[in-house]
Amino acid sequence: MKNYIAIMVLSGLLLGCGAAKPKVDDLAVNNPIVTALDLTNIDNDRVPVTINPGRFTVETVTYRLPKVVQGTYSVADYGRYVDDLKALDYDGNELEVNKVDENTWTITNAVQLDKIVYLVNDTFDTEKQGGIGGEDIFSPAGTNIEPENYVLNLHGFIGYFDSLKNNQYTLDVTAPADFVRTSALQDNGSETSEDGKIITSKYVAQRYFDITDNPMMYGKLDVEEFMVGDIKIVLSVYSPNKVHSAASLKQTIYDMMKAQKTYLGDVNSTPRYDVYLYLSDGDADAPKGFGALEHHTSTVVVLPEASSKEGLAKSMIDVVAHEFFHIVTPLSVHSEDVHYFDYYEPSFSKHLWMYEGVTEYFAQHFQVYEGLVTPEDFYNVIQGKIAFSKRYADDMSFTVMSENILKSPYKENYVNVYQKGALIGMCIDILMRKESKGTRSMLSLMKELSAKYGKNKPFEDDNLIAELSEMTYPSVADFLKTHVEGDLPINYNEFFEMVGLIEGETEVETNFIFAGGQNIIFSGAPDVGIFFTEVALKNSFWKSQGIQANDVIKSVNGEELTLQNAQQVITGMFSWQEGQEIEMLIERNGEKIDIKTTLTKPMAVTNGLIENPNASEAQIALRKAWLKG
Repeated sequence: MKNYIAIMVLSGLLLGCGAAKPKVDDLAVNNPIVTALDLTNIDNDRVPVTINPGRFTVETVTYRLPKVVQGTYSVADYGRYVDDLKALDYDGNELEVNKVDENTWTITNAVQLDKIVYLVNDTFDTEKQGGIGGEDIFSPAGTNIEPENYVLNLHGFIGYFDSLKNNQYTLDVTAPADFVRTSALQDNGSETSEDGKIITSKYVAQRYFDITDNPMMYGKLDVEEFMVGDIKIVLSVYSPNKVHSAASLKQTIYDMMKAQKTYLGDVNSTPRYDVYLYLSDGDADAPKGFGALEHHTSTVVVLPEASSKEGLAKSMIDVVAHEFFHIVTPLSVHSEDVHYFDYYEPSFSKHLWMYEGVTEYFAQHFQVYEGLVTPEDFYNVIQGKIAFSKRYADDMSFTVMSENILKSPYKENYVNVYQKGALIGMCIDILMRKESKGTRSMLSLMKELSAKYGKNKPFEDDNLIAELSEMTYPSVADFLKTHVEGDLPINYNEFFEMVGLIEGETEVETNFIFAGGQNIIFSGAPDVGIFFTEVALKNSFWKSQGIQANDVIKSVNGEELTLQNAQQVITGMFSWQEGQEIEMLIERNGEKIDIKTTLTKPMAVTNGLIENPNASEAQIALRKAWLKG
């Protein structure tokens, strides 16, 4: 999972189905659990769900929706979105149901249980922060129920019986015939109503994991399918105001994934990969948690619809590249905590530095390695991550944080996995290339781990650091012990010296709400409103307009700016482009000042990484191996 930081910165035994009383020797725990969603019968913005488990031979069974799902590192409690859960016997009468907690129901007299029915609310409508803090579900892990769009993260609709998570599931999704529907879940045919207005699509999941691992999108979608080598890419886009399309993003995704496949080389890949993109229009009930959630063969992405074409393309490269690289870790290389994931009482691996951090490093490194960005662009990304990481506890053991990620003070440091975690990957990469004279790298090390384990064989969590130490070099072993297991902050200058980089003044491209290094140029206070900070003077555009610290922004392009609509309005400023006419009304010491101007390219002068003109041949050679192979 990757958060896209914008303005702000987780039983019983079954017998065969049928009304006749089964015999004990008919025991068949592998009979499918039959499930159904009806998108043609929405009840007050809620989807009807039916769960038919077949016959039980025990008096009490437990049914749950996930508390936490894979790829997220926070409590979601999907059961809180369930209404009116009923257990019905074979005569249609209600059985006794006891709600044990937010996600758990027990059903008594379960030998008479025919099916469970309930309604599910969507999560998008209730978001306040989009899962970035607070109790919201991170938007890409959430659900949407609208007349024109359904985001079906199935873990939000379908649950499991404690001992039957390995049973096969069948799923019927009934929807209007004119809906576009996309899913990589195994297709089992479809049925069309007599009047041709309704289609029931039938799917098969081999176990509950495959329910949670295969999201769907239904509705008025825009879909493009294309091949990248031997991988079929299915890009599904929902843009409520038709601002963007799958066709407009197709080339970006193609170029990115082609470069990724080249970068990964012989790492096994999937024959199909789905990208589900929901573009938020900023309305009150629209999703607010921008980013993505990975699955084995797909990713769900939520980004602002107000993004420019160029801005959206850049975001898609950063976000989708990260998720696609998860095919290496944790999808191919993972511990028992991931392989035998407990949706109710999960335990967490010690190695978020690898799952999320190394993945994020690959998502940035491949861009310079394959020529999508310049070395200077890459240096600026690295410098930004260093600056961002300093906002979090730099003296916290990463393995301790990872294992305790749901608890304070560790959960407050989660975002650092995308900053310092990526920098850990960078340091190991440089060490590997230096020790091997350019023949081994962080990526080659992950390939070795993938060959040793793979998606069906987990490693022992407590032994990974020792294994990596044996597989690499004393310098890598010392780094892991000191800076990953240990809590000693990393001196990044030692690694930059190895590749002939030094700190110096550099000019970087920025946008109209940052001043380089993701320094936000706005702040807010209840008694003042939204105002410019002194950081704005580091942004060339705002400096050219004579902006001063503490200037209060009253309106933007005629729209009043308040604390309540600040996220929506300022998010829209991401789409501002050079040459565009804008108007802003500000207040300075009680005086109103109207700014009407044409946007110029915003730049920021900042301290960053530059190539040392006095670097040695050995330093230059290692830098070349690091950046270009």
